[in-house]
Amino acid sequence: MSTPVTPKAPRILVLGGGYVGLYTALRLQSKLRAGEATVTVVEPRSYMTYQPFLPEASAGSLSPRHVVVPLRRVLKKCEIINARVVALDHTARTARLDPIDGPEYDLAYDIVVVALGSVARTLPIPGLADEGVGFKTIEEAIYLRNQILNCLDVAESTDDLARRRRALTFCFVGGGYAGVEALAELEDLARDATKYYKKITPEDLRFVLVEASDRILPEVGPDMGEYTLLQLSERNIDIRLKTRLESCTNGVVTLSDGTTFESDTIVWTAGVKANPALTNFAGLPTDERGKVRCDATLQVTGVEGAWGAGDNAAVPDLANPGKETGPSAQHAVRQAKRLADNIVATLRGGEVKEYRHKYVGSVASLGLHKGVAQVYGIKLKGWPAWFMHRTYHLSRVPTLNRKLRVVTDWTLALFFKREIVSLGSISMPFHEFEAAAGVNTSTGALSTHEAARR
Repeated sequence: MSTPVTPKAPRILVLGGGYVGLYTALRLQSKLRAGEATVTVVEPRSYMTYQPFLPEASAGSLSPRHVVVPLRRVLKKCEIINARVVALDHTARTARLDPIDGPEYDLAYDIVVVALGSVARTLPIPGLADEGVGFKTIEEAIYLRNQILNCLDVAESTDDLARRRRALTFCFVGGGYAGVEALAELEDLARDATKYYKKITPEDLRFVLVEASDRILPEVGPDMGEYTLLQLSERNIDIRLKTRLESCTNGVVTLSDGTTFESDTIVWTAGVKANPALTNFAGLPTDERGKVRCDATLQVTGVEGAWGAGDNAAVPDLANPGKETGPSAQHAVRQAKRLADNIVATLRGGEVKEYRHKYVGSVASLGLHKGVAQVYGIKLKGWPAWFMHRTYHLSRVPTLNRKLRVVTDWTLALFFKREIVSLGSISMPFHEFEAAAGVNTSTGALSTHEAARR
């Protein structure tokens, strides 16, 4: 008697480990029966970053490790591959992966979930690639915290007035959520830190916000945007509306209104775009912005076995006919759950359901005990808005483990002052050892270690 052949479980390939990738895989591993399917998550980092808490992590209100979620700990039933997807051929059902070490290789799949998210949308501005830094990753948040504090150290330790002025000037480009929250939290940190310096006062700090449109924080409405503008102005933050960054070569910032100044810190938060890897995805339709076209069910339009959600997907907003869902964590988390449920339904021969969610509003932090919010039509300012910001995002942080760690950080902050130690040298850990070994580290050239890593 011949032995019956057991059909191979289909492989569900989740590209990306951000909001959509993590929550989709998390939902799938809880819904799928044993042996029903294999879930493989491809993500170059070994963790998911909860981006709304990046400003607090950068300002020292939260430990950086508490705003990231280890993928392998949370997705215990999934296969995790640390690699970048560089191309995809959906007709052949293969993805080309570039692992963190080793040659590229092809991985076969049956169902794909496109959850690559977005990257910073940059412009060909002279000096930007060399002098600027974004604010989308925990690495950038840590760098900026160290950079701000290191600049205070530089200013305190020099008698050169021009050098001091450059170190204490901080330029942020982009007046949306990322830019305003990063600016507000880091200004709060810097102003608080000046208490421990003898030669620096809050008045010596110069924070500049550059925004090309005529308003900031459009997500919270015109009146809340005006309130934010007033609050930041009262903190002596220089806000330039209807102004563009023209150049920042060698740290010399030139604005479209003719203003020129020097700065050691230039933060670029002027928008995002779909992950450029999507241009190498054969068989998946994209729109003029490079996003994957999806139906309201989150299936890629006209393509079987392909799904998408989040920042890299153009999904119709059924709650606002004629529009698409915005690039927010609010939509991404909910879309991921609907997407996972629909995949399970297709595997079992069931019916898929459309994604529908009415946007409830927005909350933004403007520093410790300060914020703005517009939720369900209710507008809040100051401490109540700040408290709502924390409460809402705490409820959205994945896993009870992370929730408790975040609450612990906040509780300790009630009794102890935040640290003002700069660990900027952590990005150059070999210099001390190389100096001891007789290597000249003051030439500005890459060390042997750094050259090898690059």
